[in-house]
Amino acid sequence: MHIKTIGVEDWLNVWEKSATYDIAQSTISSMTMDEILALDGEEGATFYERLGREKMNYGWIEGSPDFKAEVAKLYRNVDPDNILQTNGATGANLLALMALVEPGDHVIAEYPTYQPLYEIPRTLGAEVEYWRIREENGWNPDIEDLKKLVRPDTKLICINNASNPLGTVLPAETLEQIAEIAASVGAYVLSDEVYLPLQDTESFVSMADLYDKAVVSNSLSKTYSVPGVRIGWTVSNKEVADRFRVYRDYTMICDGVFNDALAVHVLRNRDKVLDRNRKIVFSNLAIAQEWVDSEPRVSWVPPKAVSTSYIKLDIPIDDEEFCKRLLAEQGVLLVPGSRFELPCGARLGYCAPEATLREGLKRLSAALRRFD
Repeated sequence: MHIKTIGVEDWLNVWEKSATYDIAQSTISSMTMDEILALDGEEGATFYERLGREKMNYGWIEGSPDFKAEVAKLYRNVDPDNILQTNGATGANLLALMALVEPGDHVIAEYPTYQPLYEIPRTLGAEVEYWRIREENGWNPDIEDLKKLVRPDTKLICINNASNPLGTVLPAETLEQIAEIAASVGAYVLSDEVYLPLQDTESFVSMADLYDKAVVSNSLSKTYSVPGVRIGWTVSNKEVADRFRVYRDYTMICDGVFNDALAVHVLRNRDKVLDRNRKIVFSNLAIAQEWVDSEPRVSWVPPKAVSTSYIKLDIPIDDEEFCKRLLAEQGVLLVPGSRFELPCGARLGYCAPEATLREGLKRLSAALRRFD
């Protein structure tokens, strides 16, 4: 099987360790282990108490009952038995697509966005059509375009809500329309929801709560600031979950006892994590907006309080060449927009630690002044 390189991952694999000022990532400033343990107010005593009772065997293959119960609380009406633990959202998406897509299937994918959502179905032999997002619509897709794309044999619709790297969030009304369109032809909807908007969070609606044939992927990597735990999950109906169980045995077996325990610890203290991260997001978003307003060669559609964003660059050279020069001369890391098939721009990880963000933006401006 031949599959294309994931552009953003290939870029980060090569360059991220060379950066002094990393403002490319899409995680809200990762927590240290000390920060994670301190969430319980007892310096991790509750975590170590749980971990100390565990044998280092395979553990709960699908995720522990405690893990499933905590994840279920993130949704309105989800059966914990239909939640399956995965190796991050990357593993969740791979599991879902391998289980649902067959050669010759018709798949509609939001585009451009996180590359595996359209590249994996194509590699599996599907006919993939793009549901394009447009800048003139605030980087949102047009529901009328989806109506034109859907066919009686459409198998799957893939969306990324919120969008990586654009940071846009689909409103509940749009999600309800997607569900209605999918239901009209019996299609599944895969919704990658790894980025939770931290503004008006209570109004965010998961596709899992709107549509029986939805599959939702998520993880602790972005909104919860613990990518190192490598824990994600799928949410689906029972029929789909049972299908996933077969494929899951081929790809991963389990996520490990330690990781499961740490995930439960984070999720049980998620209110504290989200309070921490709201402060980071809102403060850094204000810093980034002030910088964009003062920088004549940069524009953006502000992200909806999620941890990833995209800036357009008014520069006379290729964005990838610019980002390489920026790293070599200023020590600043961005991801070229072309790695998301969005040329002439870059992914800005504005949720880096504040000092890193400020110095990174200062140095980015210095690099842009060369073109004045």
